[in-house]
Amino acid sequence: MAKQKWDELSDRKRLLIIVSGVLESALKVAALVDLARRPAAEVRGSKFPWAVAIALTNSLGMVPITYFLYGRQRPPTTP
Repeated sequence: MAKQKWDELSDRKRLLIIVSGVLESALKVAALVDLARRPAAEVRGSKFPWAVAIALTNSLGMVPITYFLYGRQRPPTTP
């Protein structure tokens, strides 16, 4: 597949790229904010590797979604 310049892309492809970028950015911000506010006891594993993975991995939103689904623990219930 030949590389195309931005000007050569169709309007639909440009819109898809922009929407994907905005959605991934929003997921990353939400995950990082949640991670920063959540006590370490409620995170599976260390917070630092989660933060690095969320911030630096270009994953089409999969790392933030993985954090939300598997990286967080429910707070312990007190009787």
